[in-house]
Amino acid sequence: MSAAQELAERGFEVVVFETREAAGGKARSFPFPGSATGGREPLPGEHGFRFFPGFYRHLPDAMRRIPYEGRTVFDNLVTATEVQIARSTGRELISPAHLPRNLRDLDKAFRFLFEYATSVGILPKHAAYFVDRLLLLLTSCKERRFAEYEHQSWWEFSGAETRGGAYAKYLADGLTRTLVAARAREMSARTGGYILLQLLFDLADPAGQVDRVLNGPTSDVWIDPWVAHVRRKGVDLRLGHQVQAIHCAGARVTGVTVVAGGQPSTHQADWYVAALPVEVMRLLASEQLMQADPRFARLHRLRTRWMNGIVYYLDRDVRAVHGHTVYIDSPWALTSISQPQFWQRRFQPDRLGDGRARGILSIDVSDWEAIGSGVRKQAMYCTREEIGAEVWHQLKESLDEDATRELDRVAVLDWFLDPSIVHPNPTEAANLEPLLVNTAGSWLDRPPAVTALDNLFLAADYVRTHTDLATMEGANEAARRAVNEILERSGSAAERCEVWPLREPALFAPARALDRVLFKLGRPPRVPGYVRRGVSLPRLYSSM
Repeated sequence: MSAAQELAERGFEVVVFETREAAGGKARSFPFPGSATGGREPLPGEHGFRFFPGFYRHLPDAMRRIPYEGRTVFDNLVTATEVQIARSTGRELISPAHLPRNLRDLDKAFRFLFEYATSVGILPKHAAYFVDRLLLLLTSCKERRFAEYEHQSWWEFSGAETRGGAYAKYLADGLTRTLVAARAREMSARTGGYILLQLLFDLADPAGQVDRVLNGPTSDVWIDPWVAHVRRKGVDLRLGHQVQAIHCAGARVTGVTVVAGGQPSTHQADWYVAALPVEVMRLLASEQLMQADPRFARLHRLRTRWMNGIVYYLDRDVRAVHGHTVYIDSPWALTSISQPQFWQRRFQPDRLGDGRARGILSIDVSDWEAIGSGVRKQAMYCTREEIGAEVWHQLKESLDEDATRELDRVAVLDWFLDPSIVHPNPTEAANLEPLLVNTAGSWLDRPPAVTALDNLFLAADYVRTHTDLATMEGANEAARRAVNEILERSGSAAERCEVWPLREPALFAPARALDRVLFKLGRPPRVPGYVRRGVSLPRLYSSM
């Protein structure tokens, strides 16, 4: 969709083959089958709730160009003002998703991190060490990050092994596991640290919006208007068309085989953009493709994991905070959000389902390989009923007594599990839409958007991008890179798509320049060393 939008807006004739009967991929929402009665609309379901961090730039730029009811789809983004950290060993921590305007930017970001660490029982010296690690990333040159930190796990880089306890549980592992379905022991230190820094920069920016969500079901307020926009631009979007083969001769794609309604057909074009998930693309990477571009042979090294959603429909709304709740030590790494508070204009309970649902609690399950605390099984080996019961159990287990009593008073009218989770038998599930996860050293196995074939380009979340995570933002950035190369090779005079890097504070530019010299000389980085000198974190940042 991103590539189609950019190309169509620049005058190209575009045909999109979408394997499903609905566009949007993992971002789409969909009706809960069988939930509607009495002429009402079905209750909304989703693969997982949508989250638009403030550091996203590519996707919001595209959304600003999609018309919606006299405005744009971008105007359907609303800001969540709070975030809650829930844990089984203590009361919830609720923090604003923004910071006061009268504190210095970096000071504010690190103070928030320090306060979070203190609240969950992390020793001040360990919190200061964690800040040291982030400062080391900030002051390291790009060459060192790729040569050293890319191949080091976040677990090793953050010092979790030697500090253990709350430090490892809440800082090193908890945040990455819950936010991006990545494990600290596997995730690249370069990626894990820099994405965390982007979130902290959002917190520090007085005008920043750390946590944005849509003001209605995703397909209603984004995907469907997007489809209408690209079709108005002339895009031939063919739903229910599955690409089953990519044909090539030498260094050029000669066509694709597409199956629709059980009937195969072959199609040719001047340029081809493969916007397919990695688990599909590696099946389509034939011997001929791998001979033309050996990088396709490395796709099997990229790792996927499950991150899917479940939605509970309640007889009344339960909104602990105006934003997300992160269940930081829940076995299945849960994150939830109450949707009605953000869907106020579009949430009309009397017109949905059987008319009784007043609350919609949407939950992401990020760790399907961990043993549950109630059912004592891995999520991927649970039945649908066991998943529904266990997630609710872990919610209650992670909240304090007052919040638990609140849940006990709520009636769960129904619940809906992402249909990508399929159960071929009563005890084992399969996932039709797994999520690519970042692992240390995987940058070398990820191809760029431009392949070695003259007319084949890649626009997917496994492509090398600044974002470097399987996100909507990363996929949009990859599409822009693919489109720009098509513009270049076709000789088009159309304006190129903008591609933005992640933020690098100018404050640390001299330090990065010095580190580039040290790296070229084969010397180690100059570690900030605040912990070594015994300076406490509050003292350090009050002196900046």
